[in-house]
Amino acid sequence: MSRTELAGITVQIVGPAAAPVTVVLLHGFGAPGDDLVPLSQVIDAPARYVFPQGPLEVYGAQSRAWWLLDLAKLELELAAGTPRDRRDEIPDGLHAARATVMRLLDQLAARYPLPPGGKLVLGGFSQGAMLALDVALHRKVDALILMSGTLVAEAEWAPRLSSLAGMSIVQSHGRHDMLLPFSIAEELRDRLRAAGATVDWVPFVGGHEIPQVVLEAVGRLLRTAC
Repeated sequence: MSRTELAGITVQIVGPAAAPVTVVLLHGFGAPGDDLVPLSQVIDAPARYVFPQGPLEVYGAQSRAWWLLDLAKLELELAAGTPRDRRDEIPDGLHAARATVMRLLDQLAARYPLPPGGKLVLGGFSQGAMLALDVALHRKVDALILMSGTLVAEAEWAPRLSSLAGMSIVQSHGRHDMLLPFSIAEELRDRLRAAGATVDWVPFVGGHEIPQVVLEAVGRLLRTAC
């Protein structure tokens, strides 16, 4: 594993440069920058993994984010057990986060070019999944991994969804997710399919998490679709 800086943020890279697939995975809100690094050891696929650290500090130096949330409002939602439909929200900081990840992908391609025929897969968990989809609507990638994300910025996303036609996407969500509604994840799935994307939908009995069934689906994507 190596650690470097791209686009002004810390990045950890795991796996050989000659791997046929490069997978960039974006962590969720409040997680440490290396939160998803262990996934590189348990996904069954020949790939090079890139784990960027969100630029914003949340609770302390080890807790990072791509954009900030209203924590008081989030705590009220959690206490009430009523996760909110966020489709009408364009999060403050989304555009800046998108610009950061797009610079990261450009610099990654320049410094660590893909081998001939290589593929770039972008994905993330929770806030990282939302950002991954947003970036993919503005920049070409070869496939997407959306783990426990949701529909946001609908007014901006809807006109661009057709750009995902033909793309392979793994989308997962827990039926008992108390942070992001399962029903909105289902609607996002339907929107992606209607736009022409091939969505491997992975619902599971659980909450806001990444169980083994999701890792197996990600492995299938990386081994076959790419």
